Amino acid sequence: MRIAVVGATGLVGTKMLEILEERNFPVTELLPVASEKSIGQSIYFKNNTYKVIGMQEAINLKPDIALFSAGGNTSLEWAPKFAELGTTVIDNSSAWRMDDNKKLIVPEVNANVLTKKDKIIANPNCSTIQMVVVLKPLHSKYKIKRIVVSTYQSVTGTGKKAVDQMMNERANIEGEKAYPYTIDMNLLPHIDVFMDNGYTKEEMKMVNETKKIMGDNSIQLTATAVRVPVMGGHSESLNIEFENDFDIEEVKTLLANSDGIILQDDLKNLIYPMPLNAHNKDAVFVGRIRRDETQVNTLNCWIVADNLRKGAATNAIQIAEYLVENNLV
Repeated sequence: MRIAVVGATGLVGTKMLEILEERNFPVTELLPVASEKSIGQSIYFKNNTYKVIGMQEAINLKPDIALFSAGGNTSLEWAPKFAELGTTVIDNSSAWRMDDNKKLIVPEVNANVLTKKDKIIANPNCSTIQMVVVLKPLHSKYKIKRIVVSTYQSVTGTGKKAVDQMMNERANIEGEKAYPYTIDMNLLPHIDVFMDNGYTKEEMKMVNETKKIMGDNSIQLTATAVRVPVMGGHSESLNIEFENDFDIEEVKTLLANSDGIILQDDLKNLIYPMPLNAHNKDAVFVGRIRRDETQVNTLNCWIVADNLRKGAATNAIQIAEYLVENNLV
C-alpha cells in the first residue's frame, strides 16, 4: 500500500503522518509530498527517515492513496492528475466538497455510498464533521427539521501562523498576524471571507455540506462561526428541532451507543465536553443535553472535537481505512 501525504510538512499533514502510525495503517511505502521549498526535508515515520518529494515525482510513483492537505488550488490542479493514474485521492480542502460528482464523506455517517469508481473523495469542513457525527443518529430516530449552531473554533483551524500570532500576543512579542485583530483575550465572529448574504464562507460551508453529507436537503440550518483563543479543538452549541418528540434519557443512550461519539453529560460531577480534554483524541464529545423549554420537539446540546484530528486528519484516514477494508482501492 503506497501512500502519498500531500502537504506533509503542514499542521494537518504532520497530524496525518502521526495518525497513520498510531492506527497502524498498512503503509508499505510512504511518499511525503510538499511544495518546492520543502523538497529534501526529512520526515520521520515508523522509525524511518523519508525525504520530502515534489508533486510530479509522487505522481510518477503511482501511489494507491493520496491524502491531500495542501490547499484548494493545489487540489484543483493536482488531484485529477493523481486520479487519472488510478490513485484514490482523499482531499482535505474545500475544492471538491460541493462538486456534484464527488462524494463528501464522514465514515460514521455515509461511507456506504463509496465505490471503486470514486477517485477523488472530499473530506468535509472540520466544524461540519463533528456536528454531523452527532446529527446522524438523531436524524435517523427523530427526523431533524432545523438546526441553529454557534461555533467556538480553535486558532489551529487557521494554521501555524494563527497559533504563532496568539502565542506571540501572550508573550507580548510583535510578529506576523493571521487575523485582522488581536485573537488572545478576544473572540472574532469572522471565519473565512464574508459573502453577499452577510454570512461567512465557513458558515455557509456548514449549511451546504450538512445537507450533502446527510443526504437530505429538507434540513434547515443557520450558523454563526466564531474564532476563539484556544488550541484543543472546536466547540459547538446546537439547537435542534425535530419532527418527532424525544425522551432525554433515550437521546443520551442513543448517542452513547453511536460510533465515534463519547457522551460526557454528568452535571452532578461537572462533567461536560471541553476542548482541553478533547485535544489529541479522535472521538466527538457531546454533553449539556437538555430540552429547549421554549419550543416543542427541540433539543440543546454541546459538541467538542479536536479539529486537527477528527475534524481533518483522522476523518481522512478513516475514509482510507474504509476503502481498504472494503476492497475499494
